[in-house]
Order: sequence, then C-alpha cells, then structure tokens
Amino acid sequence: MKPQLIILIFALVVSGCTTKSRSRAAAENAYLAGQNAALRQQLAQYNGITVVGAVQNPQVPWVAGLTLAQVVATANYIGAQEPKAVVITHQGESAVMPATVLFSGADIPLEPGDVVELR
Repeated sequence: MKPQLIILIFALVVSGCTTKSRSRAAAENAYLAGQNAALRQQLAQYNGITVVGAVQNPQVPWVAGLTLAQVVATANYIGAQEPKAVVITHQGESAVMPATVLFSGADIPLEPGDVVELR
C-alpha cells in the first residue's frame, strides 16, 4: 500500500465521517440560533407599548406622556364586544382594572415596555 493512501484512510477514520443529513441538521440549527438571537435583540430594544387583545396595531410607539386611553385608541380595538377588563403589566407586575376606567376620564400614564391586555 502506498503511504499516501494509508494516511488518507487514517485521517478518515480519526476524523469520522459526517453524513449529509447530520451536516444539514447542524446548518439548520446554526441558522435558527442566529434568527433567535436577532429576534431577542430586537425585542430587547423595543421600548414601545405592546397591546394584547383584539386590536389592529399591537405595537404602539412610545412618546412622553402616553396614557392608557391613547394607547387603546392608537391600537384600534376591533373586538366584537367591548372589553370587560384591562390588565397593565409593568416590569413583571400586573394590575387588573375594569374596562370602564377607559371611559372615566382618568389619565393612567404608561411607561416604555409596558404591556396592556384588553380582555
């Protein structure tokens, strides 16, 4: 046997063979990891208000002095029935209030990153 052939066989045995499916799976996993990292970075940089519920615009950009009523109006509620409750989540803590607070005229200020849920 030629020494080059022996070295080639030895290199293949030592390094192992990668199957096409294993290589494809590794490439897909790397791609998905990159996509997830980009999405996490985008979400971390978003400082607006997120509105959960039957609305046309679930992301409301932050402006100074933004109130709950302004957010709901900007989000454009499209539910078949009026919401019964509003949940405001700020830094992981939630406050539940009746939806009538929207019509009471009270200005409830919001902060960047708050989540408003219309139930």
